[in-house]
Amino acid sequence: MPSAMQPDDPGAEQPFISHLVELRDRMIRMLIAVGVVVLLVFPFANGLYSYVAAPLLAQLPEGNTMIATQVASPFLTPFKLALVAAVFLAMPYLLYQVWAFVAPGLYQHEKRLAVPLLVSSILLFYVGMAFAYFVVFPLVFGFMAGTTPAGVEMMTDISAYLDFVLTLFFAFGLAFEIPIATILLVAIGAVTPEALARKRPYVIVGVFVVGMLLTPPDVISQTLLAVPMWLLFELGIVASRILLRHREKDSGISPAGAPTSASPPTPKPGATPAPNSDAPVGGELSPRSGSEDGWHPMSDEEMEAELDLIDAEEVEIPKPATVTKPVAASVNGVEEKILRANRLRELDNEFAARQVLYEVLEEGDADQRRVARNILRQLDEG
Repeated sequence: MPSAMQPDDPGAEQPFISHLVELRDRMIRMLIAVGVVVLLVFPFANGLYSYVAAPLLAQLPEGNTMIATQVASPFLTPFKLALVAAVFLAMPYLLYQVWAFVAPGLYQHEKRLAVPLLVSSILLFYVGMAFAYFVVFPLVFGFMAGTTPAGVEMMTDISAYLDFVLTLFFAFGLAFEIPIATILLVAIGAVTPEALARKRPYVIVGVFVVGMLLTPPDVISQTLLAVPMWLLFELGIVASRILLRHREKDSGISPAGAPTSASPPTPKPGATPAPNSDAPVGGELSPRSGSEDGWHPMSDEEMEAELDLIDAEEVEIPKPATVTKPVAASVNGVEEKILRANRLRELDNEFAARQVLYEVLEEGDADQRRVARNILRQLDEG
């Protein structure tokens, strides 16, 4: 049997050193990309700084200007801005390199979810920066200029101003990523939209606390950050519910992604299940006779009969000539999960089958992981 570490095996795992080499190469490409963009942006650094400083200059009293209190500030401050602008402009390419490094380890259904989230996260970060520049800056600087004490000339240092606006850029850019974070938490099963909705009062208080910490000490900027964060949180709940609705439609199970916790007693062998029983027993589901969309618990004998019908050759599982109860009892826990995953796949319960196969990938040996990867590949292609 070929080894799981052979490089010509498409499902084989690469050595750890090869991952480090690939990570090093991609980080070098990212640094080169940022360096090239810096060289392109630096000739326009002074003009770029003037554009960034325009919201403050528009609010200064007539005759007041910005100042440089350090000798190297007139050079270093625009250069710092050019470097940060280069990172922002190269962000799609940088995230592409991260994606290219992570993508080979993802399954097809995970890639279908990750690509839209990656693109939308970039766009939302840019939207957050634009919101800070065009909406927040004029109001914040107007408030500060209007509250300047008598006898004090408002003449801001260019280096301190740049640090201030970059902090707000990052704060609003990250705040606009809340829908992405919400969808990811729901997608991995860490939380449900209903649980998030129940915590809405705590979230509202929390966003105002975050707004107080990340913005200047004034109510205007705090509110301008807190209110969008709360609205984006609500948008994330709506988007996650849509995601679970599509997942429920594809998998045929509840939005929580798992069978209900309450299970009726296991019926006796040979007993007829109750006609209205729809709760799973032992994690297995079986179509209800005479019903299009119902389910009934499977007895022990029915479970064994269904498992005996699994097509072992299709998924490369060696199957003995005669499957008897003693042989079935000797199958270890990981192989039982593989058999369960195949039965769930035959019942068109794809989502539950994937969850079982993920457990096999974590607990099984090299051969069992190869079988699980083959089944997941067939699910992706189907």
